[in-house]
Amino acid sequence: MRTTTPGFILLVRDRKDSDTSMRVGFTVTKKIGGAVVRNRMKRRFRALAREIVTSKGFAGSDHVMIGRAKGIEREFGQLRAELAGALDKLRRL
Repeated sequence: MRTTTPGFILLVRDRKDSDTSMRVGFTVTKKIGGAVVRNRMKRRFRALAREIVTSKGFAGSDHVMIGRAKGIEREFGQLRAELAGALDKLRRL
């Protein structure tokens, strides 16, 4: 499953195994900016994942957040709302 927000793209894939743990991965390409910018964005994604994915994520699935250029400019609260909304949207599918 896939959904797009202004700050990131979220991919969720069911592993189809007996493990119910949720795994999270992040990727931010060099197109976004230099190492400092990319690392800052990944730190923000990690904080979001700890806060949102643990409660709203899909059990037994891999969650991948792909950074987009506008993601670094967005307020953390906006990213939080976008991630929660994206997971809710995928749950409805």
